[in-house]
Amino acid sequence: MLKRDLSYRVVPCGPAIEYTSEKPADPIRLFIYTGQDASFNLYEDEGINNNYENGIFAIIPIEYNDTNKTLQIGKREGSFPGMLVTRKFEIKSISSDQSHGLSFDNDADKIIQYNGEPIAIEME
Repeated sequence: MLKRDLSYRVVPCGPAIEYTSEKPADPIRLFIYTGQDASFNLYEDEGINNNYENGIFAIIPIEYNDTNKTLQIGKREGSFPGMLVTRKFEIKSISSDQSHGLSFDNDADKIIQYNGEPIAIEME
């Protein structure tokens, strides 16, 4: 059975940085392309060494349910030195009747403070 990749419907974007240790990648803007379910794992590590090879990284599962119009940001798994304990997610919905490019110029639909614990966000 062919598994369809749904990650392209959730597009994470961070602030402009020139190198990984310049500043924290915060906030993260999640562009959610509505119309069908989507899932994505946000991967983070120190970005300056190979510690990820020893399991020193974090993953945040993100899932959008189009039927319920709900975005679920799951429990963070893992950690690494210098990890942001609390981070900001800016959420922007993109639909066929409300389309626009990937831009930080448009206001976010929702802004969420995330502390590593699961949170469900109503999108409509």
